[in-house]
Amino acid sequence: MLDTVLTAAVLGCVSRSPHFPALHRRMNVRAIAFPRTARDQGIGVAGEAEGLAPAPPRGLSRLGRRWLWLAAVGPGLMVMLADTDAGSVVTAAQSGARFGYRLLGLELILIPVLYLVMELAVRLGVVTGKGYAELVKERFGWAWAAVSVGALLVTSVGALVTEFAGIAGVGAIVGLPAGPVVLGAAAMLLVVVLSGSYRRVELIGLGLGLFECAFLVAALRAHPDPGALAAGLLSAPSLGGSGYLTMVAANVGAVVMPWMVFYQQAALVDKGVTARNLRVARVDTAVGAVVTQLVMIAILVAAGATLFEHRPGSLDTVSQISNALTPYLGAAGGRLAFALGVSGAALVAGLVVSLAAAWAFAELTGRPRSLNRGIRQEPLFYGVFAAAVIIAALLVLSSTSLVGLAVGVEVLNALLLPVILGFLIALAWTALPARYRLRLWERAVLAVVTAGVVAMGVAAVVTMV
Repeated sequence: MLDTVLTAAVLGCVSRSPHFPALHRRMNVRAIAFPRTARDQGIGVAGEAEGLAPAPPRGLSRLGRRWLWLAAVGPGLMVMLADTDAGSVVTAAQSGARFGYRLLGLELILIPVLYLVMELAVRLGVVTGKGYAELVKERFGWAWAAVSVGALLVTSVGALVTEFAGIAGVGAIVGLPAGPVVLGAAAMLLVVVLSGSYRRVELIGLGLGLFECAFLVAALRAHPDPGALAAGLLSAPSLGGSGYLTMVAANVGAVVMPWMVFYQQAALVDKGVTARNLRVARVDTAVGAVVTQLVMIAILVAAGATLFEHRPGSLDTVSQISNALTPYLGAAGGRLAFALGVSGAALVAGLVVSLAAAWAFAELTGRPRSLNRGIRQEPLFYGVFAAAVIIAALLVLSSTSLVGLAVGVEVLNALLLPVILGFLIALAWTALPARYRLRLWERAVLAVVTAGVVAMGVAAVVTMV
């Protein structure tokens, strides 16, 4: 209903513009097909290279221009909500339980780090109109693209295993067996993607991500001491203690996942966001970076305010975190809040991870890839998506060592991340027109940020293995 209302509103604002594409109708109002590249808008890549900014379509009212801006909102927020997945929940809870509020400052510092990296994916997607794997194949050859996509497929299945394991943990919190819960979650993901358009999938994903606000409720119910929060925020990082450094590495290493880059760039292309909406796409990404780190902070504060003084035992699963918090937050604050938060985080991450794998493989093979077309038009794209979801669900139900699988996924992520980020920066230097290329200071900052993220990711894996 919401997507129909939005579409009708946009149509009323811009229907008289000769530049705005037609609506596709079946039984109801369907997705709007935005032009995908500068060439589609009649601007041309050469014009972009000469510094000619793509102008908004003529004939649009002020309200119509605002709706076009809103059309660019969504991919950044959705991929950032997916970043706060089941594994990140466990990491944040462990950080608060073991070290109180000492890592609060780090969580804030990671906001610009996350934005700087993901803004490159935004810039490449909206300016070139091509996905990450497609650009790597075009600029560096099929072999390198195949290596990155092949590793992504493996890590995507592993990440989905983590999400389904988190959902199984939610089932355990409320007393439900893992089998029906995991199969139900897998069926939900399949139905959402196989029966919807891009806009509908995104609206559902953002709706699921809103359940992560339950973590904010948990943090408030923990009644943290404001003075202790300020002291933790201002405390200097400790250079001693392997446990503390390990937790720092875990938080930094998990801030950027390889599948995030693939997803955001491909989603912007599929949605039809172009260079004229680059500014709002950046804002969308920045807001998402703030929101995801606020969720991490909420989990850390809830655990720090209740568990830090009591030194609990292992907090390796969602069920253990919920059980540890329940005596202090109550059934609603402990069990219900974490059940809702983890469910929303795991489901939106499941959508993002599986779609990233499908988009990347289709880009590698040069096959059609869009959520705005059906299964018959794009069997490969939807087949890869469905296979990733089904395989991950079966692994969760059949494996006796989910911890081992999770460690293996972290190892692969750490090995793949230097390749992904290296190509991302190289593409920003070579594939973008002159006015969109990285400036000298941006190159220097990104080089330092990338080196730090990669180093911490590898350090976290070394300590886990």
